[in-house]
Amino acid sequence: MRRCATMMRHFARPFRLRSLSRMASTSSAMEKKKSRIPKKDVVSISETAAERIKNLVERKKQTDSKVVGLRLGVRTRGCNGLSFVMDYQEDGKVGKLDEKVSAHGVDVYVDSKAVFYIVGTEMDWVEDDLRAEFTFENPNAKGTCGCGESFNI
Repeated sequence: MRRCATMMRHFARPFRLRSLSRMASTSSAMEKKKSRIPKKDVVSISETAAERIKNLVERKKQTDSKVVGLRLGVRTRGCNGLSFVMDYQEDGKVGKLDEKVSAHGVDVYVDSKAVFYIVGTEMDWVEDDLRAEFTFENPNAKGTCGCGESFNI
């Protein structure tokens, strides 16, 4: 028993120092790895949607110079639960945890509360004989209403 206690006293301190230095080198290696991993955007924006967003933002900037992009969120409404909500994003009113998606020369800010519901969504602008609207293809949606206005997860 004494021999074991003596050995532990002898080896414990150098072992701790080595383990701390290993931890420090491992954490710095992990930080370097994190920076190499590309971050995927929350929402993918098509070129046609980006053109429409650019037109809307430029038109709004003529009357309100604080507008920096478009804001995308989700609200509880509609016949199936959740619905997409869009508004102009003003400079200085961006939340700490909001996600910024830059694509094709436009900035879309995703509300931090909506990220869980819309991650992986594809945003597009569709114009045909009957309609002209933004469409959202949400891979997380378990069901949608007949008109396509709302969805549920």
